[in-house]
Amino acid sequence: MSRCFGDGDPLYEAYHDTEWGVPVRGERELYERTSLEAFQSGLAWITILRKRPAFRLAFAGFDPEQVARFSADDVARLLADAGIVRNRAKIEATIANARAVLRLWERGETLSELFWSHAPGGSDGGDPVFDGSDGGDPAADSPDPDNPDSSAALVGPPPFRRRPLTWADVPSQTAESHALAKALKAAGFRFVGPTTAYAAMQACGLVDDHLATCPRAADTSDADTSDAGSAGSAGSAGHHPDAGVSHFGTNP
Repeated sequence: MSRCFGDGDPLYEAYHDTEWGVPVRGERELYERTSLEAFQSGLAWITILRKRPAFRLAFAGFDPEQVARFSADDVARLLADAGIVRNRAKIEATIANARAVLRLWERGETLSELFWSHAPGGSDGGDPVFDGSDGGDPAADSPDPDNPDSSAALVGPPPFRRRPLTWADVPSQTAESHALAKALKAAGFRFVGPTTAYAAMQACGLVDDHLATCPRAADTSDADTSDAGSAGSAGSAGHHPDAGVSHFGTNP
């Protein structure tokens, strides 16, 4: 059974198998994922993934407290670093977003709380929509992981939604990602439109968009959504994590 993406590249396969869609709640980890999704805008995700070690080195391990102290000299240093994406607007947004994280903390709030309050169905994660078009109770079906029409193709806490069968079934943004983007912007974050927000929701496990035919589908259907440190309404269709290997476009 083929992965829904990543086959053929060991780095990409590992990301698919161990990171994408796995719940993330750590402050540093969420800040890193959000930052990298912003850097991916207009680029292929695999490009960012290959540069991730250089990004971590350049941005102090994505420690918000350290990045928040970056100065104009650091911006100049980053613009000269060939190991990362040298885009001034994205670099400055990443620094501004670190400062926004600190402001959240100063108010007694967390980035994790902000993110997970926008998970479809509530803070448990998962996507809660089941349209009931077949007239049955999806929880009562006998799971068959090889049959995308069975309850193994359902995802999220009750009420359920059907797993996407193809990337054409996967939205690029949702009502929840619009709300998350709005909340992030209100908190002072930059470069976080609804498509980038949805990509972060996919990557951090707020939604599970592994295709029904993917071997990870059965694993993530029963995944634990407890705290992980490292590791809706339909919008326009087809949000693949790497636009460079699909026809579905790039993050705006």
